[in-house]
Amino acid sequence: MQISDVTQAASALQQFLQQQQPVTVLTGAGLSTDSGIPDYRDAKGQWKRNPPMQHQEFMRDGELRKRYWGRSMHGWPVLYHAQPNAAHHALAELQHQGLLGTIITQNVDGLHQRAGSHDVIDLHGYANDMVCMSCQARSPRLAMHERCIDLNPHFAALQAGSAPDGDADLETDFSDFRVPDCTACGGILKPDVVYFGDNVPRERVERAQAALRNSGGLLVIGSSLMVFSGFRFARQAAADSQPIALLTLGTTRADSLAQLRLNTDISETLSSLLLSPA
Repeated sequence: MQISDVTQAASALQQFLQQQQPVTVLTGAGLSTDSGIPDYRDAKGQWKRNPPMQHQEFMRDGELRKRYWGRSMHGWPVLYHAQPNAAHHALAELQHQGLLGTIITQNVDGLHQRAGSHDVIDLHGYANDMVCMSCQARSPRLAMHERCIDLNPHFAALQAGSAPDGDADLETDFSDFRVPDCTACGGILKPDVVYFGDNVPRERVERAQAALRNSGGLLVIGSSLMVFSGFRFARQAAADSQPIALLTLGTTRADSLAQLRLNTDISETLSSLLLSPA
């Protein structure tokens, strides 16, 4: 069933949650766009811009790391200062009511936790943390940002628009950008997130799979599921004959697997659901 009216979508979703509670939720970038964080894909699941950097590119190419950190100086503050939107708060309330179980998120912004959700699995990590790729020392992303500004004040003075996951639309000569190294061992510092071309830690995947297996169904919000790290959970639910609901504007990779497709605004639909009588 596909629904494109917000009121009807909220009613259908409420019935789905009440019948299948607790439901596992999988969220993607479309959930955080109302918080001012750009997403990667359009309504057809196609890239809006060039695909993000691959893990191996980041590790082997010092010039690409200069470009990454030069752009990040302008893009990451948008991610850092973003606030939870109505949809994040609605999901926290639905979880508090017992309708939702574990929230698995593909986002790296930490906004579910800031909205009050518990039992959240950050599938792709958390962008405000750093990890050294040599000694595994951890540090705050804010410290890296401030070191970049101190070493590269001329880049900090440039203007750039924000892009997904702390990137920015900035094209210039980055050859003289100075990238800070790990203060403990001099190794390469990387945001503690899973880049494209890298693998989600197995323990994290298994924990998410177990949460889904022990729930009544799967609700996907704001994700096209074009990346396998998220689509695997739709495949798992379908294989286990668990019902699937999609709340996402546009096409998803799991359209043929879902029993309920809600092609409506995420924040409006979830807010309307909370206002509906139980």
